[in-house]
Amino acid sequence: MPCSPRKARLLLKQKKAKVVRRTPFTIQLLYGSSGYKQPVSLGVDMGTRHVGISATTKKDVLFEAEAQLRTDIVELLAIRRQFRRSRRNRKTRYREARFLNRRKPEGWLPPSIQHKINSHIKLIDLVHNILPVTSVTIEVAAFDTQKLKNLNIRGVEYQQGEQMGFWNVREYVLYRDNHTCQYCKGKKKDPVLQVHHIESRKTGGDSPDNLITLCKTCHHEIHEKGLEHIFQRKRPPMRDASQMTAMRWAMFSRIREKYSHANITYGYITKCIRIANGLSKSHMVDARCISGNPLAKPSGTVYLLKFVRKNNRQLHKATILKGGKRKSNKAPRFVKGFQLFDKVVYERKECFIFGRRSSGYFDLRLLDGTKVHASASWKKLKRVEHASTLLIERRKGDSSPTFALA
Repeated sequence: MPCSPRKARLLLKQKKAKVVRRTPFTIQLLYGSSGYKQPVSLGVDMGTRHVGISATTKKDVLFEAEAQLRTDIVELLAIRRQFRRSRRNRKTRYREARFLNRRKPEGWLPPSIQHKINSHIKLIDLVHNILPVTSVTIEVAAFDTQKLKNLNIRGVEYQQGEQMGFWNVREYVLYRDNHTCQYCKGKKKDPVLQVHHIESRKTGGDSPDNLITLCKTCHHEIHEKGLEHIFQRKRPPMRDASQMTAMRWAMFSRIREKYSHANITYGYITKCIRIANGLSKSHMVDARCISGNPLAKPSGTVYLLKFVRKNNRQLHKATILKGGKRKSNKAPRFVKGFQLFDKVVYERKECFIFGRRSSGYFDLRLLDGTKVHASASWKKLKRVEHASTLLIERRKGDSSPTFALA
């Protein structure tokens, strides 16, 4: 169980304890104790972009954190697919894309969703490693995406979608837009109509909400002048809602296998508890309400966590130089003994390396993106923690949203 900083210093000085983790600072006793432990409840505010965590007793908050998950996996996989198909096209005499109609293994999930499930489990494991957790409560959510589009939908209408009666998505989009260019409204008299992706197909998909009708002249002009940003999607994307629905049971079943004391709750219960106790809205406060102790006293210290990728696996840049040579995309991993995402101390302030130069100067930032120094010399840095896929930053203050709410 947590103790005061003074007691921790005395135990370390008397060699009755050892340090097992720097952030959050954790010590382990080297002698037998009574073994008495208070019941600790862990609340997890599940999310697709941000996760709130709060470990509480009836009186005190022992650990509170907000984690930012990776959202770049879909785009990175799309880039990899693009490079692979381009290479196949060059090396195999324009052979078409590989036939990939293959069976997925049982329990398979898309990599982006699988990462988010693994990240939630990693956060729960982290708290179990530093505190004697007796119960885990996870807030899950299921979204009816059809209901979000049409509040009055019911019964057989779920099987009769908006594209019913059309041969394909393109035909539906042309009909929806009255076979009229949505940029010039038919003023350019171009009879050739094309379907344009509002958000890149790579990340936005082929949903009708992401498509718009343009004439051939306007379509070429928009891409030529870089005006893709002038259009807005018909509806906000349902990506996060769909991911939450896909994640909930897969994640809970895996957590329940590992921790038999895991339970679930729902968002409306959390909201009711938060409003009844007059608490502000944030991921960490929601997690505290989920833990069952909404009025537990905050410790004054919160943690920001961020998941990052371990390595850039792209070997070469996309641009091919003269002579058919491809320039290497791999920067030196270590520069003057430092690497990307190392936690360092610069002028008595802890920060992270977000950029490096071969000359030995580094871009230093906090996890929320705040710049500490754009070009700090390696001579003024002291590494305190090696890089990891989970970066942890300690901050003073009560629970308040630091990353943008999602």
